[in-house]
Amino acid sequence: MADCGWTSNDSLYQAYHDDEWGVPVTNDNQLFEMLVLESMQAGLSWLIVLKKRKEFRRAFCDFIPERVAQFNNNDMERLLSNPLLIRNRLKMQAAITNAKAFVRVQAEWGSFAKYLWSFVHYSPEIHQYVSWDQIPAYSSLSEILSRDLKRRGFQFVGPTVCYSYCQAVGVVMDHIVSCDRYSVLSQPKTLHL
Repeated sequence: MADCGWTSNDSLYQAYHDDEWGVPVTNDNQLFEMLVLESMQAGLSWLIVLKKRKEFRRAFCDFIPERVAQFNNNDMERLLSNPLLIRNRLKMQAAITNAKAFVRVQAEWGSFAKYLWSFVHYSPEIHQYVSWDQIPAYSSLSEILSRDLKRRGFQFVGPTVCYSYCQAVGVVMDHIVSCDRYSVLSQPKTLHL
């Protein structure tokens, strides 16, 4: 199978590329999970985060934002003492803060998915990159999303994190044209949320 060339022959990485990356996500818990994981990834490799994902799911109550929004100081200490997680206090605090902001967006929009997908008029941005080095670290879309998320109280959501997030959840589709996933995911579609 031809892929985008960034999976480094790691089976976990390959499965993520083949089954998840760039696939449009409309489930709010999955959208929250990816927001937390992308924020945790800042400054680290994505493979490190993928290897810790199962433990993150356990520690963050399956990424149910309403539950994470209720985390207190005891929960914070529990997270920071878990050697199977990325134990960065600022990132952990941001995850809890972001859960609270996420719930507020859900209350305002009906779902976080409706809010997020409104930035692309409910249809993924399909790019036609020939090689991985053509793909930008951020875009005007991710800059706009970053500003709006920060205005709403989100943390660790700079333009680069937002672009990676948009790639991960299919808001932008950046599989390169020679990748087998490109033909599957590049079909125009409008999401009905």
